[in-house]
Amino acid sequence: MPLTLDDATILVTGGAGFIGSAVIRRLIRHTGARVVNLDKLTYAANLAALEDASDDSRYTLEVADICDGPAVRRIIEAHRPNAILHLAAESHVDRSIDEPAIFIQTNIVGTQTLLSEATRYWSDLDNAGKGAFRFHHVSTDEVFGSLSSDAPAFRESSPYDPRSPYAASKAAADHLVRAWGHTYGLPVVLSNCSNNYGLWQFPEKLIPLMISALLRGRPAPIYGDGSNRRDWLHVEDHASALLAVLTRGRIGGSYNIGGDAERTNLQIVQAICAALTELRPLDGGRRYEDQITFVADRPGHDFRYAIDARHIADSLGWRPETQLEDGLRDTVKWYLDHEDWWRDVGSKIYDGDRLGTTDRS
Repeated sequence: MPLTLDDATILVTGGAGFIGSAVIRRLIRHTGARVVNLDKLTYAANLAALEDASDDSRYTLEVADICDGPAVRRIIEAHRPNAILHLAAESHVDRSIDEPAIFIQTNIVGTQTLLSEATRYWSDLDNAGKGAFRFHHVSTDEVFGSLSSDAPAFRESSPYDPRSPYAASKAAADHLVRAWGHTYGLPVVLSNCSNNYGLWQFPEKLIPLMISALLRGRPAPIYGDGSNRRDWLHVEDHASALLAVLTRGRIGGSYNIGGDAERTNLQIVQAICAALTELRPLDGGRRYEDQITFVADRPGHDFRYAIDARHIADSLGWRPETQLEDGLRDTVKWYLDHEDWWRDVGSKIYDGDRLGTTDRS
């Protein structure tokens, strides 16, 4: 039985995060769905990205930790969702190297807690409610490991080979979701996405980090020689894909979501420099490119990720709409127009020199 958004209640975990807030904005703007945002409001949460949604009567914020079973149960029972879109996760690779226990707790234990409470709730629904219910787990291409320069892109059938604590924790969560679907019959669907970029992204990720470093006149550091490659997906395209998977994805199915925009890290930073030169040129003959520096590589840095997104295109008709160069220029312009926001976030999170001195792609 298909899920119809206009008369549904959707519980979004991690809805104050970068991707979650984009999904909630899309749900409020383009559907009639009621949206419940379950978020712990950690350092990476950003309620400013939800200002448009927060004034809508169909939106509710529930501040809670997905590891807190009684709190999750209370929220599910209070709002009785027709679907759960699970985005809550610790996601910064470098932080996972420094503090892996936090990632294991949130990404693995939190997902297990959410699955258990979702299964308890789903089991008590009538047949129509059970048939329409969905549990959509949002994951990453990093669970598949690292590709050589000429290897085929990741497909849904690619073997798992996580290389960082973050990737390993997400791989474990993926396995738990599939296990709950097989063992308990919970109607689950999964998606694995490539690197996201766009508006409201927390300024320790590569693109906003480079923009902020360049605008501060600081070095723009790139790991190694900048040859590591990623596929880039605009967050608004990702949000539209997630809703397609949530509503029309095959139960038990998995969908790779990519932007068909593979670039090296150096190419990305050079494109940012070009956009900044156009939108806010430096005076005195200075060039943004002169701020690019290369730093020692991080431990276990995966060389290349690439997504083969033919399955979602063929089965659900979804394709990315945003060309990378256009999306990057729009992103740079947005950060120029919202300089107070990212400077304020940076001052609260980092000490004086940390922002702009580490590439956290």
